Amino acid sequence: MRNKKSTERENRLPLKEVFALNKRAVLLWCRERPMLFVSAALHSVIAALVPCLTIYFSARLLDELAGERRPPVLTRWVVILLAADALAYLLKALVCRWKQALCSTIYYQGEARISRKILTMDFCAAEDVSTHDLISQFHQREMWSGWGLNKIYEHFERLAKELFRMIGGAALTVSLFRLQVPEKAGRLTLLNHPFFILLLALILVAATVLSPYLSTLAQMRTMNHDEEMKLGNRVYFFCMDLFKQTGRAADMRIYRQDVYGVRQIRATADPKGGMLSGMQKDARGRMGLLFALAAATSRVFMGAAYLFVCLKAWGGAFGVGSVTRYIGAITSFAAGFAGALKVMGEARVNADTLKLTFAFLDIPNEMYQGTLTVEKRSDRKYQVEFRNVSFRYPHTQVWALKNISLKFRVGERLAVVGENGSGKTTFIKLLCRLYDPTEGVILLNGIDIRKYNYREYLSVFSVVFQDFQLLAMTLGENVAAGSALSGGSALTEGSAGALRRGRASAGSGRRRAAKSAPERMDYDRERAAQCVHLAGLDRWLATKPQGLDTVLYKDLDEKGVQISGGEAQKTAIARSLYHNAPFIILDEPTASLDPEAEYEIYTKFNEIVEDRTAIYISHRLSSCRFCDEIAVFHEGRLVQKGSHEELLARQGGKYEELWNAQAQYYT
Repeated sequence: MRNKKSTERENRLPLKEVFALNKRAVLLWCRERPMLFVSAALHSVIAALVPCLTIYFSARLLDELAGERRPPVLTRWVVILLAADALAYLLKALVCRWKQALCSTIYYQGEARISRKILTMDFCAAEDVSTHDLISQFHQREMWSGWGLNKIYEHFERLAKELFRMIGGAALTVSLFRLQVPEKAGRLTLLNHPFFILLLALILVAATVLSPYLSTLAQMRTMNHDEEMKLGNRVYFFCMDLFKQTGRAADMRIYRQDVYGVRQIRATADPKGGMLSGMQKDARGRMGLLFALAAATSRVFMGAAYLFVCLKAWGGAFGVGSVTRYIGAITSFAAGFAGALKVMGEARVNADTLKLTFAFLDIPNEMYQGTLTVEKRSDRKYQVEFRNVSFRYPHTQVWALKNISLKFRVGERLAVVGENGSGKTTFIKLLCRLYDPTEGVILLNGIDIRKYNYREYLSVFSVVFQDFQLLAMTLGENVAAGSALSGGSALTEGSAGALRRGRASAGSGRRRAAKSAPERMDYDRERAAQCVHLAGLDRWLATKPQGLDTVLYKDLDEKGVQISGGEAQKTAIARSLYHNAPFIILDEPTASLDPEAEYEIYTKFNEIVEDRTAIYISHRLSSCRFCDEIAVFHEGRLVQKGSHEELLARQGGKYEELWNAQAQYYT
């Protein structure tokens, strides 16, 4: 037990670091949503003012009722009380509405912040497992306990409210200590002695400090169960999500995966040994006791305050109406003081999650972005060379690629083949500069690609990845993608002729339907239709009355259509054509198709790309026989390079081995 306690103390962040993390979080929110904190502060002022007004005017009314009972005075105080209350509550409601409208964006702002960071960080960092582990950690804490950046606003609002409550309570309490018990009260005159005032102050400090302190200790104990709570939360939501996934419906029924899911959910919450049992046991034990003591301690001071005020009133220091005023004021001050300390304690607990969040937000971009402009060549004369390139993924000592030297000829059709894990996709990631080489250099027209402007260099490539993604938007918008907003170069004259030949098949009826449909994104509709035709989607599109405005998938539109794997692949190919880059790459996007279907798509695509340099990645050799050259990768190395016939002629080579291994299934 001693070791566990010492470990807990070691894991606590220093107060200086806690303050720095919370300060940074507040400044971050002030930059992103400044009016959010303004509305919270204003609402806190009004929320603290309303009870003070009620206490003050009610005390005046009671004093008059206990005294002379003058109707005009009573009427005046009643009118003032009702008017002040009505005005204060109206103002509070208006500010509250404004605050709630701003609060409704907090969650989405947080998600946007994470997405913005992921999209602007180096691709190698975005793909790194440690990055996603950080995101998972603070997301899980946010889900099971609410900790994190979103907690900062809540803490700010509560702290402001408690501080203003303390100010209001103190202002109404000052006269309690100035008013003296008259001499005729006998022994009660002892209440005028400074000792009693000091004693009350000590009880106030002790009770209001001890209560939040105990509450903070209890909150810290909840963090001791962080790992089990995160794991339990992850298992619970994973299993719950199983039942909602349409793609699992068949397996769920045939293999009774629902039994597994239900068993895991029950086991997670089992109080006798489940993943959450530690938290449940602690809640019934020390942690629960600390929370209970915190609540009980806060009532100790209330008893002392009631006794002191009532004795002074009994001694004649003030009237009955003032008893209500002082009790309410002291209660308000004590509650504000305790609440402020509790918020500070929670802020200390929350700092651990803030540290995780900022660790993610502070992931540096280490890739040099470059400054050179990529030459815009109408003849597409771009030449790329790999010169002794080697690469290791982060946090590993295994070489994914080793000593790759390769030069692309302009207009060449290059196939990159090899077994799974041989380095084909890594080769493409380096070519597109999603990663930088660990060793060696990649050259574009003789210049290190790291010297080129990063965004401009990316525009040189159109890639259809093996795990390509389409969005729940219209077909036309999927084809145009980001090019719809950034523009794009014109198609070559030869491509334009081929596109014009397929224009009639798009159908004038569909064009009229597209024009009548609401525009979601500004893009070249004619160019998109031409690319759809070249990709071979005409027959499918002819059955869709909305034409290019046909929404894919039903995620965002109930009228959306589900598309097959082949249709999705053709849409991805159409997108690469619309991008119209000088280098076009197909990275096994047809891996789920049979070899003949894959070969058909590749050969048709080969006719479309014309004078552009095309690279085809495949683990099936039969699909790439038409290419000018074939590069054979094995265990991260380039082991052979040549045409199909040349490579087959090399007895004992890797290509011949792969070819013979695959050919037996087709002969």
